[in-house]
Amino acid sequence: MNESKNSRFLMKLCMAAAMAALVALGSKLEIQIPSVLGSNRFHLGNVMCALSGLLLGPWWGALASGLGSAIFDLFDPLRIMESPITFVTKGVYGLVAGVVYFKVFKGRSNYVTEAVSTAAAAVSYIAIYLVKVFFYNGLLIKGLAPDAAWLAVLEKIPSSAFNGVVAVIFAPILGVALHKALKAAHLEAKLGMAV
Repeated sequence: MNESKNSRFLMKLCMAAAMAALVALGSKLEIQIPSVLGSNRFHLGNVMCALSGLLLGPWWGALASGLGSAIFDLFDPLRIMESPITFVTKGVYGLVAGVVYFKVFKGRSNYVTEAVSTAAAAVSYIAIYLVKVFFYNGLLIKGLAPDAAWLAVLEKIPSSAFNGVVAVIFAPILGVALHKALKAAHLEAKLGMAV
């Protein structure tokens, strides 16, 4: 029994490490869009953050999505100071996706349950991210007046919404396929994900 528990822990740890690497890589696959107050970027990191929660559950998913995103920030001189904040905010992405998928939908894998879980995670993350943009980036770092900080928030909404929609479309497609593969390989039960 103890060996089985240790084996399950080790498998989850390895999956979390792989997902963290995919989150960092997905965040790197980006298109920069110049704008008046800085730049917006479209990337695939949010897809991988949601997928982390869908595959690993809330806590392991939060760890993988937060850690992968923080690692991405650590390798960017412009974002390095934000990596602890990113760890928390992107961790929420995996946490919410995992909670909704495993607690509300009891881990029933189909496109709708995984899309709803991803949508809940995207909305949660976007709300937290926009609050961060207003207070941390706008008021604290750039020293903007509240009106200008609101403009910075408004500028981030289109790219944040687009990244969220991309995650809602593609994370469930990957999630359903990977859940089927894990089930066929009898790994869902070994990872403690079987319903």
